[in-house]
Amino acid sequence: MKQTCKTLLLLIAVIFITALPLMGFHLDPGADSEIFAGADDKAMTVIEEISPGYEPWAEALWEPTSGEIASMLFALQAALGAGFIGYYIGSSRSRHKGLT
Repeated sequence: MKQTCKTLLLLIAVIFITALPLMGFHLDPGADSEIFAGADDKAMTVIEEISPGYEPWAEALWEPTSGEIASMLFALQAALGAGFIGYYIGSSRSRHKGLT
């Protein structure tokens, strides 16, 4: 197979994999339709089903004004954590290479 054919097939696969989640396919049609619903919201729903009179014993210090902001802060936290882990692994690898 020629290199250009392989490249074209790879490009088509990347476009397909990228576009598939954006098409809006839902594996579970009965699932919550809210895009920015997180695990906290789903947990509260389950807790309310199990024990309707449950009162939380702690509250958040600050709550974002919208789900988009909460999602952005979560992504920022994940990016900072990944950056820290990548920096640590990179610096320890370079330190190890410098010692041998």
